[in-house]
Amino acid sequence: MTTLLLAVPLAWAPLWTTPLSEIAPDLQLRVQGRDQFDPASVDYVLSFRPQPGFLKTLPRLKAVFSLGAGVDGFLADPDYPKAVPLVRFVDRTLSREMAQYVVMHTLIHHRQQRFFDQAQKDAKWRQTIPPRRTEDTRIGILGLGEIGTLAGERLRDLDFPVAGWSQTKKNVKGIESFAGAAELNAFLARTDILVCLLPLTDGTRGILNKKLFAALPADAFVINVARGGHLIESDLIAALDSGHLSGATLDVFQTEPLPEDNPLWKHPKVTVTPHVGAISDPRVAAQYVHDRIVRNERGEKLDNVVDFERGY
Repeated sequence: MTTLLLAVPLAWAPLWTTPLSEIAPDLQLRVQGRDQFDPASVDYVLSFRPQPGFLKTLPRLKAVFSLGAGVDGFLADPDYPKAVPLVRFVDRTLSREMAQYVVMHTLIHHRQQRFFDQAQKDAKWRQTIPPRRTEDTRIGILGLGEIGTLAGERLRDLDFPVAGWSQTKKNVKGIESFAGAAELNAFLARTDILVCLLPLTDGTRGILNKKLFAALPADAFVINVARGGHLIESDLIAALDSGHLSGATLDVFQTEPLPEDNPLWKHPKVTVTPHVGAISDPRVAAQYVHDRIVRNERGEKLDNVVDFERGY
C-alpha cells in the first residue's frame, strides 16, 4: 500500500486527515509525531515547513507536496533531497482569495477607509478631499505569477493602471510588463501602490528594503501578502515615519505569530492581518494531492514541480 506521511503541527493534523481519509482510502496515512511509521515505508510527504534534515531520512520518498503556494519552508532545508520532486499547491480558489485580499486592501487605501474608520470612532462627521482618480492611481505588482496576474487583472478591470515586475517579460492584456534588475527602478517610479506577490528566494529575500522604498514616489503605499522574509521591517517603519510612504498593509511577517511587542501592531500607518490572505481548503488540497499521487503511480509526469534553480 502507498504511504502518505503528513508532517504538520499536531493541532493541524485533523484538518487534513479527515478529508484525506474520505478521499483517499487507498492510501496508508501516517501523521508525524502521532503515529508509528517505518521511514523506509514512506512514499509521499504532505507538509508546509518540515524539520530540516528530516526528508533526507526517507529513502523511498517519491514526491513531496506543499500545503501552500509558497515552498520557502522546504527550500530553507539545506539537506532537501533534490532528486525528489517538490510539488507546489496550485488552486484557482486559493489564487482568487489572494486576489480578493489584494483588491480589498487596495480599495481600502484608495478610498481612504481608515480615515472614516477613525471618524466613526470619534463620532465625527468628517469629509475629506476626494481620493486620487482611479485612472491616476498606478498599481505595481511584484511577481506576475498565477496569483499576481489574477490580482492584476482584477485591478485592471477596476480601471487602475497596472504594471507587473518579474524575472522575465510577461504578456498579460492591459498590464504593462517590466522584467529584470535593469527595469526595477522604472517599475517602482510609476507605482503608487506596490503589491508584493513574489516567491521567496535568495534573490528576493529582503527586497522590500530602504533602497526600494526610496525608489517609490512620495506617499506610495505597500501591500505585502507574499512572505515575511521579503520585508525588512525596520526599513518600512523608517520610511513610514519619515513620511515618504503613506502606509502599509502586511499579512506576513519575519516572525509568525507576530510578537506582541512588535511595533507594527500599533503603528498608526500599518494594517496587520495574521497571514490570512488565503488559506488552503483542506478538502481541495486533499483531492489535489491524491490526484497527483494516482498519476505518479501510473507513471505520469507531475505538474507544478518546483525548479530548484529558480526557487519556485
